[in-house]
Amino acid sequence: MRYNPSKHRLPPFHTSGVLLVDKPLEWTSFDVVNFVRSRFNIPKVGHCGTLDPAASGLLVLVLGKFTQLSSKFSGEDKVYEAKLQLGLETDSGDLDGEVISTRDWSAVTPELLRETLAGFVGEQLQTPPMVSAVKKDGKKLYELARQGVEVEREAKPITIFSIDVTKLELPFCEFTMRCSKGTYVRTLCSDLGRKLGCGGTLAGLRRTVSGQFGIGDAITVDQLKEFEQADLEIHVRKFLFERLSKIAGVNHG
Repeated sequence: MRYNPSKHRLPPFHTSGVLLVDKPLEWTSFDVVNFVRSRFNIPKVGHCGTLDPAASGLLVLVLGKFTQLSSKFSGEDKVYEAKLQLGLETDSGDLDGEVISTRDWSAVTPELLRETLAGFVGEQLQTPPMVSAVKKDGKKLYELARQGVEVEREAKPITIFSIDVTKLELPFCEFTMRCSKGTYVRTLCSDLGRKLGCGGTLAGLRRTVSGQFGIGDAITVDQLKEFEQADLEIHVRKFLFERLSKIAGVNHG
């Protein structure tokens, strides 16, 4: 059902601020925005940095007057916890896609994998995957991908600041990565697999940091389901004055 603020049972929610949500798997970023907007009757809600349905973790929502900071927050660095699977390639770069090849990965040693991963640290050009929200001639790439259309994509400058392996049980490798806006971990896994000659795909992804915000301050969707409008106002104001009072140029209210 389409959200209609004039027919909502609650009065409009006019408190401005930031709401950090721990996005669950299978939800789109828009699902979270739509849920918060419709449940609490918030006229203006935006998110700062899309997460795929197959990814979980930190989603920064901006409410009311704070929507003017959406571009600022979206442009900040991110930290992800990722899981790579070697020997498998899909058309989307993750396990949601169709398998396009399987190969033997047994020649890959832990040392070779770590060395190859380390080679991706630094400034570079990265080509966005077809299954992404990047636009080409006004259409989002994932919309074209659903139609079976593949188009040439322009490589974008990104920076990967660090990659730290946290668990290595081949053909799986778990790592934490800090990177700039617009970095696709799916593409990193695909590119890594090609360099190793066996293919690779993203088998799990969780965002833990976005700019100045961390997953430790996020609230789950299940918790939000228990909130009334007054609870949300208390939560947003508390976070606003404890953590965001130094942000200049935004009137609290």
